[in-house]
Amino acid sequence: MPKFAANLSTQFNEVPFLDRFALAAQAGFRAVEFLFPYDYSIEVLKAKLNENQLQLVLFNTAPGNVAQGEWGVSAIPGRENDARQDIDRALEYAIALNCPQVHVMAATVPQEADRETYCQTFINNMRYAAERFARHGKLLLIEALNPGTKPNYLYASQYQTLEMVNRIDRPNVFTQLDLFHAQLVDGNLSHLIRDYRDCYRHIQIASVPDRHEPDEGEVNYPWLFTLLDEVGYDGWIGCEYIPRGKTQDGLGWLSPYSSVK
Repeated sequence: MPKFAANLSTQFNEVPFLDRFALAAQAGFRAVEFLFPYDYSIEVLKAKLNENQLQLVLFNTAPGNVAQGEWGVSAIPGRENDARQDIDRALEYAIALNCPQVHVMAATVPQEADRETYCQTFINNMRYAAERFARHGKLLLIEALNPGTKPNYLYASQYQTLEMVNRIDRPNVFTQLDLFHAQLVDGNLSHLIRDYRDCYRHIQIASVPDRHEPDEGEVNYPWLFTLLDEVGYDGWIGCEYIPRGKTQDGLGWLSPYSSVK
């Protein structure tokens, strides 16, 4: 059976962030993910996880200056020091919070820029990160983002991230298969799930095209959950969707799955 992790950046946002841990646990979730932990001390987050008996399964490196259009700095030439500080900080949080993996944000690429230079910068920074994380048994993930959600991100297609993982060439680097982004760009989700099973270590879901609960839209998620079981996927599925209303009111789709009751 699939295992679902609440995304505390998008779900339960009727209440402040630190109150969402309790709501997720009350709803039956055993694990959580979120975008960024850095506004809060390790001690505060650890307490929230422990109080609510929750496992943290994913977060991201810092996004950079979002107001100036940044979405990660690890691919930006000349920002290597910033990128590696972000990587080291993320590792500190991952170790202390017992999180098995971190998504390393790449960057948006200006239209006039040389994409290959950005790619090579990212590869170098990812190899630095891979060595640091491997010492602690941690994984690194990279994720394709569709252009409608994040224009000019380093990679939009799952096949671009698969190629990037091959170029990085480190055993603890994998893709993060967000089925919302994948459907919008690549389609053929069953092919991605079945034929690249060894390449991804985390799944995320949302309806397409509206990014709501996975009980609407053009993707048949129950069928895909069965397929994930068939291929032996035993990782977490992050619920990175925007609820149509109150989060709890939209959780009926979870009732057939034993991981949340």
